Amino acid sequence: MTDETAPKTEDFRPEARAPRGFADKRARDLRAEKSILEAVSAVYERYGFEALDTGAFEYADALGKFLPDSDRPNEGVFALQDDDDQWMALRYDLTAPLARFAAQNWETLPKPFRRYAFGPVWRNEKPGPGRFRQFIQCDADTVGSARPEADAEIIAMAVEGLQAAGLPRGAAVLKINNRKLLNGLLTQAGATSEGQKLSVLRAVDKLDRLGVDGVRLLLGEGRLDDSGDFTKGAGLAGKAIDSVLDFVQAGVGGRSATLNNIAKVVAGSAEGDEGLEELARIDAALTSLGVADDQAIIDPSIVRGLEYYTGAVFEAELLLSTTDEKGNKVTFGSIGGGGRYDDLVARFTGQPVPATGFSFGVSRLAAALRAAGREPASAARGPVVIINFDQAHMGEYFAVAGQLRAAGIPAEVYLGTSGMRPQMKYADRRLSPAAIMLGGDEIAAGTVTIKDLDLGRELASGVADNAAWKAERPGQQTIPRGDLVAAVKKIIGG
Repeated sequence: MTDETAPKTEDFRPEARAPRGFADKRARDLRAEKSILEAVSAVYERYGFEALDTGAFEYADALGKFLPDSDRPNEGVFALQDDDDQWMALRYDLTAPLARFAAQNWETLPKPFRRYAFGPVWRNEKPGPGRFRQFIQCDADTVGSARPEADAEIIAMAVEGLQAAGLPRGAAVLKINNRKLLNGLLTQAGATSEGQKLSVLRAVDKLDRLGVDGVRLLLGEGRLDDSGDFTKGAGLAGKAIDSVLDFVQAGVGGRSATLNNIAKVVAGSAEGDEGLEELARIDAALTSLGVADDQAIIDPSIVRGLEYYTGAVFEAELLLSTTDEKGNKVTFGSIGGGGRYDDLVARFTGQPVPATGFSFGVSRLAAALRAAGREPASAARGPVVIINFDQAHMGEYFAVAGQLRAAGIPAEVYLGTSGMRPQMKYADRRLSPAAIMLGGDEIAAGTVTIKDLDLGRELASGVADNAAWKAERPGQQTIPRGDLVAAVKKIIGG
């Protein structure tokens, strides 16, 4: 028996919210990213790299480095179990899918295999300011060449790609190091265990933030920070600490001078000498490719992918001064990076396959360009808007829209229910270059009235007298309908 006095359950209404770490992007953001991707992809293709697209999902065991020893591999990646009980995960980056593809198709691929790829990647990590769980990357990699010149070509492409994306010379720099130099130095310093080596490298990676004195403490017994927390150090002795600090501070002057400084520190180490030789060949190739010292430098303090890279490592750093929407200074730092990873394909084949590559963080680069006032799509405009005066003339409006679209001009008929003033406001919010007015008089006379909204925005900033503004009606003209396309093209600069 139903209790009619019981309160009725209201229909559930979910809260409209985006998951943390996943951003909604409107046209401005998408245009900016598309502009960067097209510019960088064109550079990759000029260097002879072939486009490759792999699926969003890979088998979880193929991704490897972020998977824990548990039944559900969901640490670092977003994973699900397929109907055949195999775990799949959204790709964490574009390099692991490349390694899988290369191993799977190695016999039929041209060697070395040069490919570029772009697309979204997903990371199941804690989101934060500027740190997303889904973002766009754009990579270029050479698989199958151990030559340092392959690293140099990747670096040269990255330099050219950054400029093509909208960063002029001097706005960014590629910093280069070699893990073999670090490994040789650590061996000389007496760091024997992998744990101690990683501790040294992590200490070096904090040089920009903590300075020489802070790193010195972390290389030794440890460091007590301002909050009172103690970080255990790498446990090196005094002379070994001095050698490491001399090494990371050797990047003074151009690439050649830095190589000479490094040679004094790592002399006598077989692995260090090998790394030094590789950097010298990279420097020579970069010079031949026209990459100057101010565009790519050797910086011994650069540490990337401590358990990933095997040789040369490189990082793109933004040098521009950037501010947020409130005018506060923002430090972006790294906007891309890469290096040599000779062990990744071997996970599948058991055979070492040399590889090197670079990755642009496209979403991050777009944000950095916007903060620096150099957004590639900042001048992007919306479509020409045809004002809707009367339902009876809808056919005429669509005919004009079709005429403009056929000429390659984006156009739309206003399909809301508002009057003239809100329609003009709509066109302005769309950043439309022009509004087309086609009333009964214009239709009868075979004319159209065009309002140049770009000119109107420019003049509006200097108008003091509203009556004069209305009287002058700047940027508005009535022309024969046959002249419409030419007039609009003139407004949009086409």
